[in-house]
Parts: sequence; structure tokens; C-alpha cells
Amino acid sequence: MKRGLQGRYHATSAGGEAVRAFVPAPLPPRPPLVWSPPLRARFDEALLALGRLDATSQLLPDTSLLLDSLVRKEAVLSSMIEGTRSTVTDLLLFELGQEGEAPAADTREVSRYVAALDHGLKRLRGGFPLSSRLIREVHRILMKGGEGQHADPGEYRRTQNWIGGTRPGNAAYVPPPAHEVAGCMSSLERFLHDGATSPLIKAALSHIQFETIHPFLDGNGRVGRLLITLLLCEEGVLKEPLLYLSLYFKQHRKRYYELLDATRRTGDWEAWLRFFADAVLASAEQAVDAIRRLHALAEQDRGRIERLGRAAASALRVHQALQSRPITNTTALVAATGLTPATINKSLVHLERLNVVHRLGERLRGRVFSYSGYVKILNEGTEPFAPARRA
Repeated sequence: MKRGLQGRYHATSAGGEAVRAFVPAPLPPRPPLVWSPPLRARFDEALLALGRLDATSQLLPDTSLLLDSLVRKEAVLSSMIEGTRSTVTDLLLFELGQEGEAPAADTREVSRYVAALDHGLKRLRGGFPLSSRLIREVHRILMKGGEGQHADPGEYRRTQNWIGGTRPGNAAYVPPPAHEVAGCMSSLERFLHDGATSPLIKAALSHIQFETIHPFLDGNGRVGRLLITLLLCEEGVLKEPLLYLSLYFKQHRKRYYELLDATRRTGDWEAWLRFFADAVLASAEQAVDAIRRLHALAEQDRGRIERLGRAAASALRVHQALQSRPITNTTALVAATGLTPATINKSLVHLERLNVVHRLGERLRGRVFSYSGYVKILNEGTEPFAPARRA
């Protein structure tokens, strides 16, 4: 079954050149999706993996401790796809007011991603629907300040953009003209509330539609990935935002971009859905593995700390705070635990002796400590690479 072009071309101009901009047809795809037995089985496996991820998180005594760390890892990975060089270590140092190895502008960009996700989740939990308005709010926070100011934070673009190539005339893809963006986003918003489509399928289709519309001057890739997380949380597929696909998209970025282009041109949504199901399955399994390893490390260290005797109670409170912010200093730990600076410092001495924490470089201002085993796990997969395409 062939669908062909999933929209229409609109003759327009960009940068003084005549181009053909693509305007996508509204979702869902027409004719309807073809659910072959292998594709249906793959989506069933992905849903089971999401269930295991949710169940694993519910077994933890305090999911929020891990959640803070995993959100920061996703922020690093999603921003890295766009060309930043910040690591989880750089981000945690930045939050302490310290400079890491990455350029400060890169780390600020990653920090804004964390703030944008936090804002979106708070709005959803407060009963605000996932909508064009919320998407613009998320974009405003993501792009506010620094280099993002040129991108009209929170506003749909008013000029033509393009993707790939050195100029509009040789671009790999030209999104809809600016005057078509609002209408395209209104159609996407209606689909987001389509009760006839299952949440996971809706997330897959909505992501590619958003990337096709490319409604903002910059930040579309990051907002498009945030959209997946926000939708799955709003629909109740996940109780906590623990599924992140950026690592999988980073590792398979060539195939990812090929499928975005092919779906628009040929309507092979099923190929994209297979890729998306694979991404969900792999990412959910990776998240379960990371959660179990981080929890096992924390429990192992907790057992060693409990043998400290009278010093154990304070050291355990410091250890718990380290699970939320595994790179920290005395000031931050005082705020997190309510203990006095003297007690914090004594606890850190004990944790250093147990090799739970290590002091970071002398060039940093003040004493900065790293829960190094924890940070090592979080930094897995964040090795820099040359991005395939800015989105």
C-alpha cells in the first residue's frame, strides 16, 4: 500500500531564492496505518518495556532522587544532538556557580532545557493541557537569554527557515511558509487530543509532524523531543518522566533523519513507527538498567555508611542529598539537609574515607565534591560527536 507525498508543496522564497516549502497534511495518516503482525508485536514489546520502567521506578523508596539526575542526563543528550559539548558534570558544576570543561554558553543552554521540561511537567500536573500555548511556553524558557534571544522565544517564526545545505536553494528540507505555521500547529493540537489514537502511537506521529512543521526559528529538535515526554506523562503512560529517546536518536541519528525525510516524501509511516518502537524499547531497557545500577550503588554505599556508628545518621542524610545532586558543595548540602556546615564537613570527611565522594580539582572555587560512581553512570553515552544536522 502506497500513500505518496504526505502534504503539498508551496512555492515561496527564502534568502532571495525561489524554493518549494512543504506543508504537511493533518494527522492521522491517510490511508490508515497498516499494522502488520511484526509491527504490532514490536509496539506491544515497547509498551511492556514502558510498564517495566514504570514498575521499577515505583519500587524505589524515593523516585525523585533519581529523577533529578536522569532529567539532567536527558538535557545533556538532547542538547548534544544540536551541537553542545556539555556533560552531566559540566551541568552540575554550573548549577553550583562553577565552570566546567564545556563552554559556558553550552552549559547554560542545557540548563534551560531542564527548566523547560520542569515547566512543562508542572503545567500538566496543574491541569493545563498539552497545547500550542504550552509548547510555546516551553520554547520561551528553552530559548530565553544568550544566543536563543534571536529565535523569538515563545513565538512561531515569521520568516521562512530551511534545514541542511548552505542556502535555501540547496537545502535538504524547507518547512511550511510562516503564514502556514499557525494552522499546521492547530491541526497538530487537535490530534494531540484525539482519543481514538493510543498514546504511544500518538507520540510517534506527533513528533515527526512537529519536526516537519518546524514552527520556531531555532530549538525545534529539542522541543520535539520534549513533546514525546510531555505527551506520555499527560496520557498517564508514565507516572514520572523517566523515558528519554535522545540517546537512541543520537546513536542512530543518520537513520533518524532518513526516516523523517522518507515519511514526508513516501508516506511510509510504518517504517518510522518501527524505528520509534525500537527507540522506546531500547531506551526503556537502558533506563531500567541505569535505575537499577544507581539504586544498587546507593544501597551498597548506604550499607557501608551505616557502619560508621554515631556519625552514620548525618552522613546518611548527606548521602541521600548526593543522589539528587551528585556534584555539590557544603553550601548546597546545608540547604538540602538542614544540617550545620560543621556537621556537613565532618560527614564529607567520612564519605571521602569510604571512597563514596571525591574532591574535584583545585581550580574550582571552594571545595566541590563528586559522588563519583553515581556521576560515572550518568555520564555514560554523553561522549561528544559531530552532529549530523542542526534542528
